[in-house]
Amino acid sequence: MSHRACRCLCYARRAGAAAGPGRAGKELLSFGGEEEREGEEFFKVKKPSFNEVTFRIKKKESLLPAQTEAEECKKICQLEPGVGNTKDTHEEDEDNEDETYSSLNEDYNSSDSENESSSPQRAKDLSPGNIPSAAHVEAARRKRHLARTEADYLALDVSNSPQVPQRRGSSDLESEDESETKNLNFAPKMRTLRQRMTEEMVSLGDASSDDEAKWEEQQIKKAVKLSQEICDDASVRKYQPTKPKFDTSVSLPPVNLETVKKRLTERITSLQDVHRAHQREYEKYMEDIESSKMSVQELEKSSDAAMNYKFYRTMKTYVENLINCLNEKLKDINELEWAVHALLQQRAVRVSKRRQEELKNESAYIQHLTSGNDKPVKSKLEGDEKTEVLEMCEHRRACRRQARERSGEGDHHEGLSSDEELTPTEVDEFQKSKDNVLEDSRKIFEDVHADFCDIRKILLKFQEWKERFPDSYCDAYISFCLPKLLNPLIRVHLINWNPLEQNFTELEEMPWFRAIEEFSDAENMSESKRDDDHDKEVLPRVIEKTVLPKITAFVKSVWDPLSTSQTKNLVQLCNNIFEKQILSKNESSRAREDLMNTVVLRMKKSVEEDVFIPLYPKSTVEDKSSLRSKFQERRFWSAVKLLSNVVLWDGIVQEDKVRDLGLSKLLNRYLLLNILNTPLGPDNIEKCNKVVACLPERWFQDLKGGSTLPELLNFSQHLLQCARALHKDNHSDETKEVLLLLVRIGALHIVEDFIEEHKLEHLKAMIGK
Repeated sequence: MSHRACRCLCYARRAGAAAGPGRAGKELLSFGGEEEREGEEFFKVKKPSFNEVTFRIKKKESLLPAQTEAEECKKICQLEPGVGNTKDTHEEDEDNEDETYSSLNEDYNSSDSENESSSPQRAKDLSPGNIPSAAHVEAARRKRHLARTEADYLALDVSNSPQVPQRRGSSDLESEDESETKNLNFAPKMRTLRQRMTEEMVSLGDASSDDEAKWEEQQIKKAVKLSQEICDDASVRKYQPTKPKFDTSVSLPPVNLETVKKRLTERITSLQDVHRAHQREYEKYMEDIESSKMSVQELEKSSDAAMNYKFYRTMKTYVENLINCLNEKLKDINELEWAVHALLQQRAVRVSKRRQEELKNESAYIQHLTSGNDKPVKSKLEGDEKTEVLEMCEHRRACRRQARERSGEGDHHEGLSSDEELTPTEVDEFQKSKDNVLEDSRKIFEDVHADFCDIRKILLKFQEWKERFPDSYCDAYISFCLPKLLNPLIRVHLINWNPLEQNFTELEEMPWFRAIEEFSDAENMSESKRDDDHDKEVLPRVIEKTVLPKITAFVKSVWDPLSTSQTKNLVQLCNNIFEKQILSKNESSRAREDLMNTVVLRMKKSVEEDVFIPLYPKSTVEDKSSLRSKFQERRFWSAVKLLSNVVLWDGIVQEDKVRDLGLSKLLNRYLLLNILNTPLGPDNIEKCNKVVACLPERWFQDLKGGSTLPELLNFSQHLLQCARALHKDNHSDETKEVLLLLVRIGALHIVEDFIEEHKLEHLKAMIGK
């Protein structure tokens, strides 16, 4: 049997296995080996329209089928006696082997489907038991080539096939999908005995081929492993150090002590250099270790994020609840504060109105006196309401006179006392209304926890924040928020506070003031990066935002400038606030400016409404017991009292405003007229002395040129005339007293001229000469 016949037998067996139904899933269909690339085969079908369609078919088994064919061919050749006779025959056929294999494989595989459906004879010839002849194979190849060149497509009638072929019969994918859909078989068809036998043979062949493939794979793995071990052993031997062999034939250089010493010295020097380098490196590493430890400690201090977050969360909740609580109570606080202020304002208005009515009634009553002996004529005024008012006023004066006599005040003039007494009924009504308001004020925070209404406990919360996290405390501007936050609570404490009363409570003695003062003076900013502590400004801002507006309200509606006690208390309070630097001097205080403007307006109003000094003929007022004289004296001393109260504001209110009110409006417009109308004598000197006593000394300290203030020029001329008249009447003591008054108000030129004019050399000592 020839070598070509052997290869044909192999192809026939493969074709027989492919014809069986069980081989349909593993068949390899090839239409030619014209182009072969790594693991893939290409074929082209030429159509009359000269379109080329290239199909790429991946191999399911790379070299296993070809190896199986070669083994089968070798077995067949060994069984046939004529196969291995000569080596030349094999060599001659070797050139055509590949071409025959490719063309036969292409021809046979391409005609496989057609022969299955159209020619039972061909299926019989291609069965495993029948071997096709060479002529048959060549005819099949030519027929297939002719069909490929003449037809547009290959007729593949697979209607009788037991399963749908895997390869597509044309380049049109949609037609192939339709054909596959039509040829789907959902139930297996009856197979013939030949088909079942062929299926069994194919399964046996596949099993044997799989076993051979596994065996070959195992052998290859063993060979690869063995080669790797050999390479590893070679590499180990290559890098294994060999022991140097000492060659005794080589002569060494001569060695002496100096050479050894020099080399040892160089070696020691080198080692010392290396040691120093290692020492420096060691020190650097130690510094890095210390720095790392410090960093770890700092991170450990600041790594407590959960606790920090919990604190901030708690503080946020506390502040929100505090603000909500104060907003809820703010309406009640405003109502109670207004109620107390309204009571005080009503009492002040009642006193002022009564004073003006009494002044008007008394002036009208005196005008109806007889012109002869100043005795009142009985008329319709007696028994009238006005007469009753005058009698009540005289009764109050008598009571005040008795009180002064009991207290030992001898030097007192009618009109200097404040006529602000209330009747017992009015006092009881006022006190009862005030007690009711105060009782309600104590109930404002009775349903509130102490942490939300006690100023000290509230400040302790923020003090804790300041101690634990000073930087975030400063970044939150808590120092600027606390005055507004504490405002409602402080106002509750100040509801019963009246700075115009005689024995009012000082601010420094109040609990809230001490609590804020302690909070502001606490020094806990050592761990902070900041140099300034804004908490020191909390108390001044509380005074500015809360206390000063309340004082301004008292000045505007309650304060009586004619009341010396009220004015002294108010001036003392303002001095404590301003002179003791409770308010910050670094910033202009709008609240302070409002307070000062209100004080000036209130005093100006009092000068215009409360000052009234009638002018009567000298003959009518010479009798000190007459009603006109008494009335005029009371009004004069009342104006002097107002002057002294106005001058008390010197140093707090601007000096020019105080001088304008006290000197220009009071002294020159009212008091000086009365003094000029007073007969020369002790009474006139006493009035002048009281006026000068009201003026502050600092006004005359920096005067230059020996001249007095411009507002006092008329008053100085009156004193000069008095001194001349007294000197003319030889009243030396009274003259000296008048000259001393001129010296006190800074009229030194007038005194010098008077001394030179009258040659009073002994009086030069009073002017410092």
